Amino acid sequence: MPLNIKDAEAHALARELAEATGESLTRAVKVSIAERLARVRHLRPRLADRLDRIALDCASLPVLDPRTPEEILGYDESGLPR
Repeated sequence: MPLNIKDAEAHALARELAEATGESLTRAVKVSIAERLARVRHLRPRLADRLDRIALDCASLPVLDPRTPEEILGYDESGLPR
């Protein structure tokens, strides 16, 4: 699948890298993208880890209302409004 980059600076940087490494333009771009993607993936926390952290933060909050959830919602033990 072709990749068409319409940015003169991006082309110049890719050509400079290819010349400096002795790689083809395609190889230089491919390796650069793969290396950056690996760094970004490493830095970005996984969704499950972020959700775990949120759950721990919520669990550590103090209870400020002594009422039961049912009392707060206003339903009796049968599930009917009080």
